[in-house]
Amino acid sequence: MRFIFFCCFLFTLCGFSQEDLLAKEYFKNGDFEKALISYQKLHEKTPTNVNYTYALVETQQQLQKYDEAQLVLETALTKMQFPAFYVELGYNFQLQNNIAQANSYYEKAIESINTNPNYVYSVARHFQNHSLLDYAIRAYEKATSLNEKLDFSMQLAQIYGEQGDIEKMFVSYVDFLEKNPIYSNDLKRAFGDFLNENPSNDNNILLRKTLLRKIQQNPDLIWNELLSWLFIQQKEFPKAFQQEKAIYNRRPESLTRMEELASIATHEKDYETATSIYNYIIDTSQDTKTVLDAHYNLLQFKTKLASEKEYKNIQSEYLKLFEIYGAHSQTLKLQIAYGHFLAFNLHQPKTAEDFLKQSLEQNLNDTQVAEIKLELADILVLQEKFNEALIYYTQIQRNLKNSTISQEARFRVARTSYYKGDFKWAESQLNILKQSTSQLIANDALDLKLLISDNKYEDSTQTALKLYAKADLLAYQNKPIEAISSLQTILDLHSTEPIAEQALYKQAQLFENQKEYSKAENNYQLLISNHKKGLLADDAYFALAELYNHVLNQPEKAQPLYEYIIFNFADSIYFVEARKQYRTLRGDNLNQ
Repeated sequence: MRFIFFCCFLFTLCGFSQEDLLAKEYFKNGDFEKALISYQKLHEKTPTNVNYTYALVETQQQLQKYDEAQLVLETALTKMQFPAFYVELGYNFQLQNNIAQANSYYEKAIESINTNPNYVYSVARHFQNHSLLDYAIRAYEKATSLNEKLDFSMQLAQIYGEQGDIEKMFVSYVDFLEKNPIYSNDLKRAFGDFLNENPSNDNNILLRKTLLRKIQQNPDLIWNELLSWLFIQQKEFPKAFQQEKAIYNRRPESLTRMEELASIATHEKDYETATSIYNYIIDTSQDTKTVLDAHYNLLQFKTKLASEKEYKNIQSEYLKLFEIYGAHSQTLKLQIAYGHFLAFNLHQPKTAEDFLKQSLEQNLNDTQVAEIKLELADILVLQEKFNEALIYYTQIQRNLKNSTISQEARFRVARTSYYKGDFKWAESQLNILKQSTSQLIANDALDLKLLISDNKYEDSTQTALKLYAKADLLAYQNKPIEAISSLQTILDLHSTEPIAEQALYKQAQLFENQKEYSKAENNYQLLISNHKKGLLADDAYFALAELYNHVLNQPEKAQPLYEYIIFNFADSIYFVEARKQYRTLRGDNLNQ
């Protein structure tokens, strides 16, 4: 008997489910007459089901059957305590332009909250559903006045945002965060929709003032953290640094936040602030690894910015660090960096090899050995000792199968084969790496694979591709002048071949690195003019826009280039950033 009852119950449930889906489908497709029949059946079977009542009324309103909708709602109110139906009755009259009657029912909905403050959840939601935002605010405020334990700061913030009252929105969000600090990251995302990089933007100013008031009222560190975050969005890294120092002074547990800020400042090329932060970390931290990481990061961008005359000073800094901390596994990252510096900057590859081979004699694990061998192999490639380099790369692959460093070694095998002109072997390795678990390696592999496959069949001798590989090698060897010259040969002798597009772009990047901005600009413009539908068209548009915007200080020239990417390269990896930069240059409010 129970089994029969259970089967009947399931059958009834399935029938309801199918009818419900059918009604929704009719309504979605605008077939309101059929939707009405379905919802009437569902409502008759379960007259106390709020969702079916609401759906039936909404369908009747679509068919302008307002009297029938009114009757359904009035009947429903006699059968169940659901004051949100007063909102629906009011809205039913509003649809008939009977505003006075509509308002009277809205007031009844508000008054119902006096009976039970928890009615606010459905009442306010129904007000919001019909964009009756002022009434929704009143509902939340009334419920809060009746029960102080209720907190609707988040809901109110969202409504204020919809109304465009940004100051009240920020205040409500911040009030909510004061009681619920675990939602800090969620609110940063919400704030981000209303801010841009301009510190003078009205919304940015409002948030800053809101946070400063909070610091005065309740000096909790969460406000300093949010101010630091705001200053980072505005790329005001010195101000963010001041906030981070205030946080650390009161909570000296970890310098991780400082390290993250230094990394962001470095990425944004604010090397002065990054230097200050790393020096602060060095002076403050009691942890050797943290101090050594700070020294390493400082030396990385110091080397990048230094002239050849300053290299000796950088070398002295490395040697001083080895004198203080020794040469062992804890300083291994610095040792590898120093080996790279000797080979690629001081052009002392033999000295670099000897130094790194000494490092191999330390007590190291397999991964650390692989890291040294990877750098040693790179130095051998620098000297065009390709076969010796391939031995080291192969050893890494054999000893650490399927690891990220093994995949990196395989990529460098492919790249070395490409430098040698062995395009077939390079391509076979790159085909494997396209499936790499490291997205960065997979992307690099795909780029090199496309370069080879797109150009290797152009002529039987592969002359142009070999010239391009040679230019790539010269760039790798830190010989930009020679690389530019080699690329120019391609442009002079192979201008009609597909590789000319690659040569123009590569040469433009080298010109930028050499600070020959007018030559870089000319190359990008040639790409845009002559290869508008080429594979590197979006790269050229974006690179030229960035050059105008951030280097040449000509934002008026950058704006139409960003705009072109938005309308013509929707699938480009540059689309999101182009849109952001375009809207910033146009002065948009980014919340719209």
